[in-house]
This record gives sequence, structure tokens and C-alpha cells, in this order.
Amino acid sequence: MKIEINATARTLQGTGASRRLRRASKVPGIVYGAGQSAQPIELDHNELFHKLRLEAFHASILSLKMADGADQQVLLRDYQMHPFRPIVMHADFQRVAADQKIHMKVPLHFVNEEVSPGVKLSGGLVSHAINDVDVLCLPKDLPEFVQVDLGELSAGHSLHLSQVKAPAGVEFVALHRGEDPTVATIVIPRAAVAEEAAAEATPSAAEVPAAKQPPKEKVEEKKDEKKK
Repeated sequence: MKIEINATARTLQGTGASRRLRRASKVPGIVYGAGQSAQPIELDHNELFHKLRLEAFHASILSLKMADGADQQVLLRDYQMHPFRPIVMHADFQRVAADQKIHMKVPLHFVNEEVSPGVKLSGGLVSHAINDVDVLCLPKDLPEFVQVDLGELSAGHSLHLSQVKAPAGVEFVALHRGEDPTVATIVIPRAAVAEEAAAEATPSAAEVPAAKQPPKEKVEEKKDEKKK
């Protein structure tokens, strides 16, 4: 998915200039990296605000379309929101070079949870230990997300990052560091465990001994006494 964002070079800087931009529904920002000087920019607030709601906007190579026609390939590196109002205060973008690997955090998309043995057969619940992962790759190989297949996961077991298939050309940073974090686990709810334990503790009808009956002789004696 190609995502574009429009920007204009910003000449005035400082707190007062930034306030004036925000009053005009603009967002001050900056673009840096790739061996070039940092360039202050301004962006349309509404466009940026709605783009920030797209998951892919946070983990994709973006086309920063400058008003002077000099398009740049960038990554969104940071942005600041107003403490309690839906207002974007600032945005930082990093230029990317086609031949240089980038370090980026991308979301995880979990699939086949409902058909996994731990959920379908054991009534377990899937617990996501992490929801995104740090990757290292060339810009052309950057995925919008990494798919995690839980179709074979059983109750009481965990899936680790080393068991997740990385997209072509993508390296998981944690594994490179010698770490192997848990990605997801299927756990049995406490209520279900308690019910199962209670069921095991309650004897079945076949296991309950029959009520003791008086000897046949005593029953016949009582009958004779009543006749007399």
C-alpha cells in the first residue's frame, strides 16, 4: 500500500510560530536523516490526523510530497498529541535510503485463533504477550504487519518469536540479540479449571455403594410377627 502525505517547507520556527500554525489547522514537523540536513515542515492537520488512524501509516514507507515537487521516502518516527484534545502537536519523519537497512516496529496480526486445539477443543483463551515486533530490513522489504498463525497451538502452551515465520528479507531484532520472547499463550480460564476439578471430586452414580438392606431372614420374621 502506497501512502502519501503532503507537506510544505517551514521557514518560521519557535513556539510562537508553532502556535500560529496550529491555529491555522497546520502541524509543525521535521524531516531528517539520509545524510541530509533536517528540514522543518508543516502539514495539514486534518489530513495527518486521519492518516494517523491507519495502522499501515505507522509501519510503512511513506511518500512525503513536498509543495515544491521534491518527493521524499520517509518513515513516521514520532508524533505528539495534545494531552486531552484530539490535536496533533508535532510530527517527526525520517528519510530512508534504498540501500540502508532500517529498524522499525511493525504490528502482529494473529490468525486461526478460533480453530486452534487450545481454543476449539479445550475452551482456552488466547493471551497476546506482545502485539508488535522490532524488525530490521531494507526499505523495500518492510512489511505492513507480520502474520502469526496460532492454528496448531494447544492449551497451556506458548508460541515464541522463533516459531513465527518472518517475511522475506526481514530479520527479527530480538532473535538477532539472542532473545526469544513469548508471542502468545493459550490459557484455561480459572472457572473452567474449578468446574473440572469439582467434577472429578464428585463420585459418579456407578461409584456410589448401594444402600444397605436388612437381611432377608429379619424381614420375614417381622412379617410373621405382624400376622400374629
